[in-house]
Amino acid sequence: MVLFGALILALLAGAHAELPGCKIRITSKALELVKQEGLRFLEQELETVTIPDLRGREGHFFYNISEVKVTELQLTFSELNFQPDQELALQINNASWGLRFRRQLLYWFFYDGGYINASAEGVSIHTALQLSRDPTGRIKVSNVSCQASVSRMHAAFGGTFKKVYEFLSTFITSGMRFLLNQQICPVLYHEGTVLLNSLLDTVPVRGAVDELVGIDYSLLKDPVASTSNLDMEFRGAFYPLTEVNWSLPNRAAEPQLQEEERMVYVAFSEFFFDSALESYFRAGALMLSLVGDKVPHDLDMVLRASYFGSIVLMSPAVIDSPLKLELRVMEPPRCTIKPSGTTVSVTASVTIALVPPNQPEVQLSSMIMDARLSAKMALWGKALRTQLDLRRFRIYSNQSALESLALIPLQTPLKTLLQIAVMPMLNERTWRGVQIPLPEGIDFVREVVTNHAGFLTIGADLHFAKGLREVIEKNRPADTRDPRTSSALPPSTAAV
Repeated sequence: MVLFGALILALLAGAHAELPGCKIRITSKALELVKQEGLRFLEQELETVTIPDLRGREGHFFYNISEVKVTELQLTFSELNFQPDQELALQINNASWGLRFRRQLLYWFFYDGGYINASAEGVSIHTALQLSRDPTGRIKVSNVSCQASVSRMHAAFGGTFKKVYEFLSTFITSGMRFLLNQQICPVLYHEGTVLLNSLLDTVPVRGAVDELVGIDYSLLKDPVASTSNLDMEFRGAFYPLTEVNWSLPNRAAEPQLQEEERMVYVAFSEFFFDSALESYFRAGALMLSLVGDKVPHDLDMVLRASYFGSIVLMSPAVIDSPLKLELRVMEPPRCTIKPSGTTVSVTASVTIALVPPNQPEVQLSSMIMDARLSAKMALWGKALRTQLDLRRFRIYSNQSALESLALIPLQTPLKTLLQIAVMPMLNERTWRGVQIPLPEGIDFVREVVTNHAGFLTIGADLHFAKGLREVIEKNRPADTRDPRTSSALPPSTAAV
């Protein structure tokens, strides 16, 4: 009985779970590119690490090591990989640091000072970033675990007290190795929780697409990592800016991602496009009114000839009035995605009228227009673009079949109007595109679009249009704690 109840609860939970309109998969093939850019940034951060002064005493000898500077850093052997369930792990082995520091030695009344070159060898770093969804629906680095160690240090001592320094070298190098260990993890913790999160803050979550609609890219749950990829599920829903709390119920098929050959895959369900179409419909954008000179001259002549019998019976003041042609979408258009292609179905009313000055307009005819548009998707940078093309078109009367027959001569001129006047306006808007949720400075290249039943996928590679440091410096928080003190690191992740 308990098992049955648990099963019912699980089914109810699944029934109420929100389906994603957009999914993104980052594969292990992207990690090499990310690692190259990330290591370059990490090297620059570690090169600026501040190591505290080292002071000590052995018998009558007093020593002071200060002004420690990193002169060289080599991160030769490194691996970046996904770890189940939410982690991105970086392993660095056998790295080396070149150091230079100032020495000071006092033995009774004898003093010696100068600078020493040293090296830290066998440096190992293992850090894992835990990725999660924050309360606003943004992806964040929620935790950083770190272990770092320096196997050995070597210092080239010289000067008057060379033999003394060599005697003390064990104490000095051991102390410096301990201090160096303590500085690596705080830098990595600060880089992950502060600097990397400032980069993730550039990923769009909820904002305006244009002056009419916005889009919601909130994460629906924490990212899920396997050994070969990282999957993220986004709401992927448009909304009219005048109704920010409105949302279209998602009843479309859930997009699926199976491929792993490219660096990244993005999937969009029919819901993604339907929410865009309905948002523009609710915003009042899906209508067009042409009056007077805005109506193409040839179409004006055809329409006046078609309704000559009605026009000639009107008063002289109305006969020569400007012609008005109005197209108004009657219900939200719908998108259908099939392996053979993507189509958008539109039903609109077409009203033809005369507009005499300072008088009510005189309607000549009203008809229904059914159109089917083909849609081709493409990525440009981070923007998803759509190119629409008119494929099928028909007009008919909702009054009688006889009137529908009378409208046949208008089929061709009205279709021409759509192709030369309406379609360019639609494509001008859809070709601006809508941004995909990627951080600033990263673009898609070499994309391939594949249609499936109810959703489409786009496989692509990634390209750093801007350097990681450039983006982070631009978005770096103004006030952050000093990462080069071990107090900035939680005790559970302190270097050992």
